[in-house]
Amino acid sequence: MKLKDLLVNIKYTAQNNINPEITDIIYDSRKVTEGCVFVCLKGYTSDGHKYAESAANNGAAALVISDELDFEVNKNIAVIKTENTRLALALMSAEFFKNPAKELKTVAITGTKGKTTTTAMVAEIFEQSGIKCGTIGTLGIVYDGKTYKTENTTPESYEIHKSMRDMVNAGCKALVIEASSIGLKHHRLAGIEFDAGIFTNFSDDHIGGVEHKDMDEYLYCKSLLFRQCRFAAANADDPNWKKITKDAKNPVLTFGFSENAQLRAKNEHLLSEDGFIGVHFDTEGIKKLSVDVGIPGKFNAYNALAAICAVSFFNIDDESIIKGLKNAKVKGRVEPVKVPGNYTLLIDYAHNALSMENVLTTLRQYNPNRLITMFGAGGNRPKVRRYEMGEVSGRLSDLSVITEDNSRFEDVMDIIEDIKTGIKKTDGKYVVVPNRKDAIRYCMENAHDGDIIVLAGKGHEDYQEIKGVKYHMDERELIAEIIAEENNRK
Repeated sequence: MKLKDLLVNIKYTAQNNINPEITDIIYDSRKVTEGCVFVCLKGYTSDGHKYAESAANNGAAALVISDELDFEVNKNIAVIKTENTRLALALMSAEFFKNPAKELKTVAITGTKGKTTTTAMVAEIFEQSGIKCGTIGTLGIVYDGKTYKTENTTPESYEIHKSMRDMVNAGCKALVIEASSIGLKHHRLAGIEFDAGIFTNFSDDHIGGVEHKDMDEYLYCKSLLFRQCRFAAANADDPNWKKITKDAKNPVLTFGFSENAQLRAKNEHLLSEDGFIGVHFDTEGIKKLSVDVGIPGKFNAYNALAAICAVSFFNIDDESIIKGLKNAKVKGRVEPVKVPGNYTLLIDYAHNALSMENVLTTLRQYNPNRLITMFGAGGNRPKVRRYEMGEVSGRLSDLSVITEDNSRFEDVMDIIEDIKTGIKKTDGKYVVVPNRKDAIRYCMENAHDGDIIVLAGKGHEDYQEIKGVKYHMDERELIAEIIAEENNRK
């Protein structure tokens, strides 16, 4: 593609009046290839302008800059100067990959909490209706049964547009993406007009340091999403919804429990039966539904309402919505795993005291026969985390099963002793099973009817890190192996 074809939506000045053929767009100088355009991005700790000369020497056909360069550029290299190179990267990427967003039904979800779960719900509803869907967010880039890990909840714009093109090529017809405030601040979603933008909720997060200087900036960055959405839906029970959606192009569809919401939930209650735990509610207003959500916690009624609103812009049938919400699950977030017994087995990423307390408090509301928590703690991390996790599990669990979890360069038994220090501050019962597979087996073999067992700490991770080496270990596979081994013994 010719350089000028990539620049059609960008305000710029050009040095060296040439129009080279561009083979790729690169913003990491270590990945420069012959004929690429190198975009100089300014990060928190580095500045791409420092690597522009290296990129030029290694074959870049064009440089995109916002600051003056401190070297003389060869006349065979085009130099494009623009005010914001991050915005330029996004708009150029959209053109380079031929605007794949226009070939997809697109939903972007923003909010402090609930983005990942709501994304999973919307995607599952699309799938239930026969619309193949990809997602981008906390768990990575996911489509066609495969997951590609990313560094950020909302990846760099080039990765987003490339992924959308790959999704289209794989037969996807829809995309759901988590729109983080940082991603919006840095123009990673620029160049896309979303069909629907969803606001879940707003609370104190990402303030200070290099993220957002204060709550006002945090709120403002979230509001940016709604300037680039055809339609929008928002949580009417959150007092900030009007501020965040003030720039929406069309009237905003609202959801919540309050009477002024256009999609309202009522009759909500927790569900726990035959290993299924979740929440039930009915809706009134723009849709009348009776819904069972297969993810525990009353707060997931809000995420489900958000998902219903999101798909309402695409005329998805009610049966697909009902099936999608019942079957949706988030990998590694109170994720249920089917087991032969009459108990509930969940995998969750909770790996610190706060996240563990949130999960266990939620599960306590289901009045299990026993709440059993299996967990370890990461090596080469502050010991206080281990004490705190032990104390939380001892206080909220009927039984704690202490095991390994990414021991890194520490001895597993030393970490376990630290966890025990915390548990001993409580009256909680515990056992120690150092090998993680053996610990899972212990939980399963000793489960009683009505128990809820949480395997905490690993979540979506599929490895165990020991002495600098990451060994493959997926708890879902371990559970399947344990079931198979038990069946072979019978």
